[in-house]
Amino acid sequence: MSQFLLLPTNVLPSYRHASPSGPWPWMDFSIIDFVTATAAATAATATTNDSHWQGYPQNLFGNWAPEQVERSQMLTRCSENCTLYCMDVLDDGSFISSPIRGDDDADMLANKSQDECWNIFQQTPENIQVRLLFVDDLTSYILKMLGTRYNIEPFFFTSSINWIPSRYQEALIHGKGDHITITLPFVRTSQSDHAASQSYRSHPTADNQIDTQEPLKICSMCIDLVIDLLAIHMVREIKTSTIIYYHPGSKLPSAKRLRGLMLLVGESVYWKNIFSKSKDPTFLLLAILWYALYTWDESFESLYKHVSKLESDVLTESRVEHTGELHILQAYLLHYESLLHGFQVSVSFIENTPNPGMESAGIYGGQRKVSNELMKKECENLVGEIDRLQKRREMLSNRLRNVMNLAFANVNIKDSASTRQVPLRSCFPKISYLTTIFLPASLVASVFGMNIKEINPGTLWTLVRYIEITIGLTLFTVYVVVTLQTHTFFHKPGARFWERAIWPILLIWKILNKGRMYAIPCVDMWEKHRRAGGVT
Repeated sequence: MSQFLLLPTNVLPSYRHASPSGPWPWMDFSIIDFVTATAAATAATATTNDSHWQGYPQNLFGNWAPEQVERSQMLTRCSENCTLYCMDVLDDGSFISSPIRGDDDADMLANKSQDECWNIFQQTPENIQVRLLFVDDLTSYILKMLGTRYNIEPFFFTSSINWIPSRYQEALIHGKGDHITITLPFVRTSQSDHAASQSYRSHPTADNQIDTQEPLKICSMCIDLVIDLLAIHMVREIKTSTIIYYHPGSKLPSAKRLRGLMLLVGESVYWKNIFSKSKDPTFLLLAILWYALYTWDESFESLYKHVSKLESDVLTESRVEHTGELHILQAYLLHYESLLHGFQVSVSFIENTPNPGMESAGIYGGQRKVSNELMKKECENLVGEIDRLQKRREMLSNRLRNVMNLAFANVNIKDSASTRQVPLRSCFPKISYLTTIFLPASLVASVFGMNIKEINPGTLWTLVRYIEITIGLTLFTVYVVVTLQTHTFFHKPGARFWERAIWPILLIWKILNKGRMYAIPCVDMWEKHRRAGGVT
């Protein structure tokens, strides 16, 4: 099922390795020899004089020893191919495809040698407010070029390649600029193979584990809900800012698609108005986050239809298989809750991390105030939409819980009905067989266990006394049981307790009266026969 994304499954993200705030990048205390690690860091620092891009990351970040780079898989998990598309936002606010190769829709790096690629990155754009680079996969040498050209912390690449959510600011210079990084997993829909969807049901794997990193197949609609990644590194500067969008390990193209969507942002009247009032390039980052919100909304629309169909199936015919499928959906919704929370935190991070370039002398106080108000408004709009998604997720989760309760109730009712259909008399022969087998042994054990003179000489009790006590206790037990019963053959309906207490007397009286009732008709018949026949 991981045919779409090279997402590591069944592995918890190593959040401690996702931010430069952590002083020990990709060092696990349980397996690291600190003496060796210190020596390696010293050796790496001594070789940082090489400023060529091939020395990245040690050429810029000497604390990243080769062992740490290897553990992070920053270079080993790179792809063999790289696709890069470019888009520019000019100083007048217009959006254009960058005509670096003469073909706006072409891959910038196609059929380019390493030196030619490096020369492309070295070009200094003019009259450009923001340059956006959309990258599908990365080769190791393109990764090193981008890291060297834009002075990118290796944490951006390690977080992206290992799918670790992160958000941080670094290289802050007041009045000039900074670097911000956001690595955000989100959920989107993808068309699924029809035949595979019909044959697949949402069940755990053979080891009964639910892997929420795997795509969730919506069989009723032939689509998959897959986890995708927004990995964005933004270099905010006064003159020309740069946004690098990196999409790792995807079998489906995303860079060209997002570049096309961002070009449409430039056609939006609403966003044109924002760009005309503010020179803050961070608004483009917010526009990219709207892409994730759209995909979340589409995913929940599909889930809503699927849950409605499951409700109908459970109401029509509840099966045990339904409970398993509903439980799996509930597990995915719980995972989506954490992803939406990360989405909301990322938007709040952007709102609380203003662009230091807006404090430069070229930005007037009035412009800065308008820009800050717009940023706060747009972030609130995005947070409000995320909150709506959270409420929708909660609604789906509650509906699933309700359907699960209904499915369990229906299954229990069916089990009870099937149990009642089994005749009780079919159980009696089995009990009789068991009694027949064990009763003789029980009787023999009881007899030989009696302390009477006939069996155990020297005791005080006799067989006659045993019979007397047994008969007396049996009769007393029968008397008590019949007396306490309110509905029985021995009592008339509605008999009071004192009437039930004298039931032996009443029983004898009934037997005697019944004999007289039979005797009197016999005497009358004999008298009639005698008179008719003249018998004296």
